[in-house]
Amino acid sequence: MCAAGPAARRLGRAGTGAAASRAPSAGSAPKRSRRGKSSAIAYEPEPPEPKWEPENWRQQLERIREMRRARDAPVDEMGVEKCYDSSAPPQVMRYQVLLSLMLSSQTKDQVTSAAMLRLRQRGLMVDSILQMDDVTLGQIIYPVGFWRNKVKYIKQTTAILKQKYGGDIPSTVEELVKLPGVGPKMAHLAMNIAWNSVSGIAVDTHVHRITNRLKWVKKETRYPEETRVALEDWLPRAAAAASQLLGGFPAIRCVCQSLLVQEGTCTPWCHALLPKQMHYDPSQILSAQDLAD
Repeated sequence: MCAAGPAARRLGRAGTGAAASRAPSAGSAPKRSRRGKSSAIAYEPEPPEPKWEPENWRQQLERIREMRRARDAPVDEMGVEKCYDSSAPPQVMRYQVLLSLMLSSQTKDQVTSAAMLRLRQRGLMVDSILQMDDVTLGQIIYPVGFWRNKVKYIKQTTAILKQKYGGDIPSTVEELVKLPGVGPKMAHLAMNIAWNSVSGIAVDTHVHRITNRLKWVKKETRYPEETRVALEDWLPRAAAAASQLLGGFPAIRCVCQSLLVQEGTCTPWCHALLPKQMHYDPSQILSAQDLAD
């Protein structure tokens, strides 16, 4: 065997030393990388802004309920909830609810109720309306507001219900408002009355006017649909039925002449709820703040 030369011996010694210098000693800790890991900084989440709501609205609502506890407005006795045949099959009942809502637009409750009674005497169902000619239908529903347009809408909607829903009415607001002659207010009422589901707040001209007057909207609204959106932004769903309570006020000749005035609960604050022309004493108009005091 040939002996290793001086160069080989020097290379071996150098390799051994380099390896020794790279190997960690038994007691030493391994070196950490110089590139440190960046740590995420945790920030406190900003508290959500308090949701806007009118001042003292709960007290106002309780007083509204007190004023309307007699339930003596026409809407209470002849409104849509009183127009359908409660003994009819559910599908027929829901159809009658929808038709009464369509007839009620721009029409007094008394006129709507009388028109629905005449229709029910003819057997108010999807098939009977489809078989009825336009002239006869117009004669039956007259004098509801815009009766000619309503004849057209009723016939078109009824045909859609027959073809698309098997004679029943849609079960969502989105589908209801697609029907001819059915707006958001009607759709929400139909959901509530026909399907027993609170889907939103029904706002008509009366509710629009009164809620603006009570400052129940963050800023003044011009149309009922604007008011509905503004109310749903803050009014709890449990209080959504307040719209029916408010809707009865303009139909009462003067709340001050009702039984409530005899009990001393009306005079200080009813003026803030009624249109100006209905005030018993127009000089006593109170603000929404006065209503809550």
